Amino acid sequence: MSENTDRPRGPLHGVKVLEIGGIGPVPFAGMMLSDMGADILRIERPNDPGLAFPPAFDPTKRGRAAVPVDTRSEAGRELVLGLAEQADALIEGFRPGVMEKLGLGPEDVHARNPRLTYGRMTGFGQDGPMAKVAGHDINYISVAGALGAMRRAGEAPLAPLNLVGDYGGGAMFLAFGIVCGIVEARTSGQGQVVDAAMVDGTALLTSLQLGLSAGGAWAADKPGTNLLDSGAHFYETYETSDGGHVSVGAIEPQFYAKLIELMGLTHEEVPQFETARWPEFKGRFAEVFRTKTRQEWADLLEPEDTCATAVLTLGEAAGHPHMQARGTFVEVGGVLQAQAAPRFSRTPGEARPRREDSGAALAEWGIDAGAQDALRAAGAFG
Repeated sequence: MSENTDRPRGPLHGVKVLEIGGIGPVPFAGMMLSDMGADILRIERPNDPGLAFPPAFDPTKRGRAAVPVDTRSEAGRELVLGLAEQADALIEGFRPGVMEKLGLGPEDVHARNPRLTYGRMTGFGQDGPMAKVAGHDINYISVAGALGAMRRAGEAPLAPLNLVGDYGGGAMFLAFGIVCGIVEARTSGQGQVVDAAMVDGTALLTSLQLGLSAGGAWAADKPGTNLLDSGAHFYETYETSDGGHVSVGAIEPQFYAKLIELMGLTHEEVPQFETARWPEFKGRFAEVFRTKTRQEWADLLEPEDTCATAVLTLGEAAGHPHMQARGTFVEVGGVLQAQAAPRFSRTPGEARPRREDSGAALAEWGIDAGAQDALRAAGAFG
């Protein structure tokens, strides 16, 4: 595949990353790095079923080629180590000890490439009593305290999809750690291990709430009664007359004043910070919001400084005028997905299709057709 050199290149152009195939946060981190221009080669197990849908419908695997490699074979192991010699970073998401058993742990890789940043993505981390215990996003954010804080008063915690653990506390911290490690290695000449644990990342995401709690401004033992956890009537969602919803986040007094003005209310009726009356005010807001449709409220509130917007479904978001104007959603390979983020003025990233030419991708990493044939005969590809 020839490269158009006139095209702007992402800020990570020239960075090479070896991704050891997995699910959840590792491919998401790989997607982020690839969107920013990194050259990523994804190593997958032969005939790996992955998730129960075709890769073409998995945007987290976009922008890079996947090569099936039997890492349990000597030839497959040597292939991965040889590729690692050329890489700036390696990312993997197995339980602690798995890569070591394959002969692909940090010591094995650093013996071949001491400058490499070795990124390890796990739920509970590389050490601690739960390090080798199985879990998923919902478990990691539970242990970190985040899930317990996400509930309305008197209700059970509601899992925020898998956005907080897998992606917010996991993939994004892994990608950040990889970039930090690469920058440091270019100064020191030495690689290191990045221990990206979802429990750690999620805990860091709760920094504001921990600080507010320490200062007496957040009741950690009473979720659903605080400023940002649905306790306040001005930070909540409300049903509209047509069964839709609007979200309200009018924290600052000037935004709250504009909101209640357009709702036809007064400060005397709903004084903002009389916290003991917040449940009462939520009832009043609910009554008002049920008088118009979601679109009517959007037309009234979204153009103003009310911090109030329509709540859109995933299927509706791409059609919102603001999202359309920014080009936030794009079609890649016929699949609607989000464009690369964040945006760069000179070296923009880009959501690119998944590469199907694994042979060409290997050749770009120095494994030509003849070498690929020899590896295939040796069982490296399963």
